[in-house]
Amino acid sequence: MRNFRFLKVGVIFSLLLFLFTNSFAQDFILKDDLIDIRAKNKIIEIGSEVKTKTGVNIYVYATSSFDLDKNITTKEKIDYIRNYELDILKNIENPYVIITISLEDTHVNLYYSDSLEKIIDKNEILDDYVVPLLASKDKNTVASKISASVLNGYAAIADKLADSKNIELENNIGNQGKVASTIWRVFIYFVLFAALLAYIYAILRKRK
Repeated sequence: MRNFRFLKVGVIFSLLLFLFTNSFAQDFILKDDLIDIRAKNKIIEIGSEVKTKTGVNIYVYATSSFDLDKNITTKEKIDYIRNYELDILKNIENPYVIITISLEDTHVNLYYSDSLEKIIDKNEILDDYVVPLLASKDKNTVASKISASVLNGYAAIADKLADSKNIELENNIGNQGKVASTIWRVFIYFVLFAALLAYIYAILRKRK
């Protein structure tokens, strides 16, 4: 009977923990077609701590597709995606930062509240933390790269918000994301530089 009570308490505790975690997932991860469970759990950890300590909500909307008509023009595509994303923004809580990504539409974007304009640099987050991992040429699956890039960008946003409040986050991933992005950027520069040298060498050799 005693063991049964412990088992019962354990089941109830597990259920409450699941509901607690899932509620945060619904709060911060609006759509997660492409995010694996490990990245999802880390996003929930970071997002809940940032919300508690700074009051800012960091959201993710990661989908396979925005269901675009394949026959529309580029301008129509831009307008459609913008309106799609604006509809998402109508239903989230201020202040906010949100990363949106669509795999089939090769689209990634970032929005934030006006009050965070001096804290969040959209181009820095996307160019330094998100896009490099998305564009990396490695053996990882597309889903893995999307999970990594979203988590990387999410963590960078969290760091920016924490720095603005002069607080320290316990659940963030530190500077790992920045290091990964920096390594990838150095690699790209090396490849371009090597290609340029090879091109110059070929021209000089041809002239001789």
